Amino acid sequence: MIDRSFIGHEMPPFSVPVEAGRLRFFAKATGQADPVYSDESAARAAGHPGLPVPPTFLFCLEMEGPNPAAIRDLLGLDYRRLLHGEQSFKYHAPAHAGDVLRFTQRIEDIYDKKGGALEFVVRRTLVDNQRGERVAEMRAVTVMRNG
Repeated sequence: MIDRSFIGHEMPPFSVPVEAGRLRFFAKATGQADPVYSDESAARAAGHPGLPVPPTFLFCLEMEGPNPAAIRDLLGLDYRRLLHGEQSFKYHAPAHAGDVLRFTQRIEDIYDKKGGALEFVVRRTLVDNQRGERVAEMRAVTVMRNG
């Protein structure tokens, strides 16, 4: 069983710069046709200070932390038995190319179902920009299948 004493544990925060080239690549990879996401002139004409960060791109940036598997390693989770349970986002402010986003991850809950056959880890990540403004809150649930 996953050690429940880790509920409330906060990982060391980390920062990730938002690069325009990565945003253009993401727009192309996801088939985004709106030039606001790939052309800085179009973004500025639409009132943005730079290319806007598509909402789900925050998850990609979170994976650029010093150790994307830090929580998995901390809890001793077996990668081969993990499932992606769910994911949600709450947005507070837009982010743009040139911003430096700070990610703070916290283990919100650990619980089990089916007599321990499934264990759930709920991670909450707060995302703030370089001015200390809250950009988003992300929530992810990882499921561990036990044999």
